[in-house]
Amino acid sequence: MLMRNRKSFVTSVAAGLLGLGLCAYAAESGYEVHDMSRPQPPVVTPGNAGSQEPVKPPSDAIVLFDGKDLSKWRGDKGEPQWKVENGYFEVVRKTGSLTTKDAFGDIQLHIEWSAPTPPKGDGQARGNSGVLIMGRYEFQVLDCYNNKTYPDGMAGGIYGQYPPLANACNPPGQWNVYDIVFRAPKFEGGKVVKPARATVFLNGVLVQDDRELIGSVAHKALAKYSPHPEKLPISLQDHGDPVRFRNVWVRPLPENPPVAVRPSSEK
Repeated sequence: MLMRNRKSFVTSVAAGLLGLGLCAYAAESGYEVHDMSRPQPPVVTPGNAGSQEPVKPPSDAIVLFDGKDLSKWRGDKGEPQWKVENGYFEVVRKTGSLTTKDAFGDIQLHIEWSAPTPPKGDGQARGNSGVLIMGRYEFQVLDCYNNKTYPDGMAGGIYGQYPPLANACNPPGQWNVYDIVFRAPKFEGGKVVKPARATVFLNGVLVQDDRELIGSVAHKALAKYSPHPEKLPISLQDHGDPVRFRNVWVRPLPENPPVAVRPSSEK
């Protein structure tokens, strides 16, 4: 009887976790958010480490920064106050985040960033910023070159959720390249029916492989979803460090075409 009650209790707890959208964490051996005991990703030297030229946008891209001005962006306090020079723009501390004027849903996002040099601080206090798609799903920007921090807060990580598969950061002062394929969540009746998904490359290295997000970004707490519009702007975070960005563009993505279900009728 005791064993039967115990099984019932375990089943109830598991069901509760699933109902809260925590199944991704239940399957990960019980690591806490920002757990320093979590294994560190292997260090991988990117193949493009010697090439620091910007990647040319494809013909169908919407260019969000062309190296000249921040006309496609707004600041937390009105006009953007970040510094623009030499083909990049740089965080100016305590001026607030930048947010695109346009809203997006499913996208391919390309953005290049560089951590300050010489490096200052350690852990999360070193070259910290973030790319927040839809203003709430954060892909971490951090100087992780010879800088240990909690794995789910590393560059290439989906903040507070998934560590990167590899630490592929270039040294501070060199450019890092993010290519992110993001599929927005779907809501019905105030509930998420299709979670957001993301595939991420950092410097050409796959660091997130079609990950299912468990919710919006949260600090020292488990992420969770709240209903929002199908399209929202992209934000770049002012975390107090003079991180630089350049060559920002997006490609809105269509729905994947359906698979063929019948043999060809051609003779």
